[in-house]
Amino acid sequence: MMRKWRYVRSGACSPAYNMAADEAIMMAVGAGEAPATLRFFGWSPATLSIGYFQKAADEVRLDEVKARGIGFVRRPTGGRAVLHDAELTYSIVVPERYPGLPTSVTESYRVLSEGLVHGFRALSLDASMVSLASEEEKAKYATAGSAACFDSPSWYELVVDGRKVAGSAQVRQHGAVLQHGSILLDIDVGLLFELLQFRSERLRERLAADFAGKAAAINGLRAARGLPPVGVPEAEEAFASGWAQALDVELAPADLTAAEEAAAARLAAGKYGSDEWNLRR
Repeated sequence: MMRKWRYVRSGACSPAYNMAADEAIMMAVGAGEAPATLRFFGWSPATLSIGYFQKAADEVRLDEVKARGIGFVRRPTGGRAVLHDAELTYSIVVPERYPGLPTSVTESYRVLSEGLVHGFRALSLDASMVSLASEEEKAKYATAGSAACFDSPSWYELVVDGRKVAGSAQVRQHGAVLQHGSILLDIDVGLLFELLQFRSERLRERLAADFAGKAAAINGLRAARGLPPVGVPEAEEAFASGWAQALDVELAPADLTAAEEAAAARLAAGKYGSDEWNLRR
């Protein structure tokens, strides 16, 4: 029988809630109180998120973030800074012992990311997953010296026309696996790099140009093919179908449970909305 997953469409939420909801779902799935879950969400306001291990004060222009009315949050996962604006953000949460899920982080990342490949192809973009086993391959997709990237290149990179098109990160806690990431519809490289710390303006400009040459967004790639832009609803449909196909699951639309919402509210107020968490490094 085809397995059923819960399919949650949260819409645009605050940065603290988004990260809190992901953790609340992870706790519920790990405890067997909720099924494996695919969630799509957006950000209100546009938000700069940083990876768990980044040093906020050293890598982010926090005054500039505040002055521009942009949200700020630290993710529970690794990776580098991401500007969440014109994008579809996803999270997948499965039990740590989900049938068929490899035990290694590298291979489970590959399996859970397969839905992204199908989703991009549904939007007429021939995406592929490139193994970055060698230092030579990693160098093609790295953004050297910058705090900005979808993720620092490591396990596998999702590319279209040789450019990165999505960034994901994973964490294992509470008996569950959480993988979440950004699917960019459009990208404002200039704004992203204005929010980050650099030794000089010249270095900022050079690294921004390097990043722009190695990363791409859906609508820019579609425009280059003479295709019209897509919005969030069309992207949600494409990637939901992509994950259903890739993982051979049935997606059942649902909301978070009352217990998950209560946990998310607690985590948003006490953790992801606090300077103690967001500025801890």
